[in-house]
Amino acid sequence: MSTPELIRIVSRDSPMALAQVERVRAELAALHPGIATEVVPVKTTGDKWMGDLSLVEGKGAFTKEVDAALLAGQADLAVHCVKDVPADRPLPAGTVFAAFLKRDDIRDALVHPGGRTLDELPAGTRIGTSSVRRVAQLAASHPHLICVPMRGNANRRLEKLAAGEADALLLAVAGLERIGRTDAITEALPVDLMCPPIGAGILALQCREDDTDTIDAVSALGDPDTYKEASAERMFLHVLQGHCNSPIAGFAHAERSGGLSLRARVFTPDGKTVLNAHEWAGPLDPATLGTSVAVALLRQGARELIDSIAH
Repeated sequence: MSTPELIRIVSRDSPMALAQVERVRAELAALHPGIATEVVPVKTTGDKWMGDLSLVEGKGAFTKEVDAALLAGQADLAVHCVKDVPADRPLPAGTVFAAFLKRDDIRDALVHPGGRTLDELPAGTRIGTSSVRRVAQLAASHPHLICVPMRGNANRRLEKLAAGEADALLLAVAGLERIGRTDAITEALPVDLMCPPIGAGILALQCREDDTDTIDAVSALGDPDTYKEASAERMFLHVLQGHCNSPIAGFAHAERSGGLSLRARVFTPDGKTVLNAHEWAGPLDPATLGTSVAVALLRQGARELIDSIAH
């Protein structure tokens, strides 16, 4: 093994994505002070397109250009939010996840200029979000609120809120932490009220599978518990084969005792039908747990529910 002198890191060019890269650079510098890093920013289709993501490859719209730069040799390492990496198909041939960083907060946050909590919002309040997962769960728990489509990075959505395009926002707690805007959080919503997306709060480091020097250099940044959680969640989504218009939510939790649990839900877009599954792994490996939870939901009718949603 030889330690690389320079690692070029490719990432989306949004403020949040670049903040995530800075975390990776800082952790890598602490682990390997002799390795220099360089940022290779790219603008993805998902960042440029403000319409329905299902019209531009769904979640893959946030990763295609990053993957291309990595495979072309323009960069050595890619930083992804796991929730943006499609799990219904394999990683691009020739690439591999080298590490999953220690997981951040998985909860959703309500941002309301007047400081009201979700339960305090009056009927007709406009909530800015384009997430089918959030829309379905709000429809189930707070049907008197109105969801208005809103895309763009977190900074841009906060600007749209200030401009009056919505009365409140739902954003990821982890994202607001990464851009230094926790001051905007009115309420962090409990996961039993707003179940998070698969891969919430996890950053993944992706390399070319033949670049063993870079893999060896960054693999120690990985967190074992996060690896278990991400593996279970992504296998769950892979077996379920959901598309970008499928309201699917779930999260795994690694216990201090070594156990692993996975809770997951599938919704109809109007929130009127909710399928639930919650299992503990015991001796099962993460992938087997993910498969088991997916099968439990398929037995409840998840396949028919997912296939009935246009995409």
